[in-house]
Amino acid sequence: MSFASFSDIIHMGGHGFYVWLAYGVGFAILGYNLVAPKMKRNALKKRLSQQLKREKLAK
Repeated sequence: MSFASFSDIIHMGGHGFYVWLAYGVGFAILGYNLVAPKMKRNALKKRLSQQLKREKLAK
């Protein structure tokens, strides 16, 4: 596929909105898949740390 101008790339023959929306959703999902496990791991570490502190105080 050949484009004559940058505007043609953006519009993609009238389908640009859907094409770029699909790219945006795809990148958002990839980003979430990278960030979510790190956030969950940090929350788990915090929870386990608090639990360990409570157990040490109970002894």
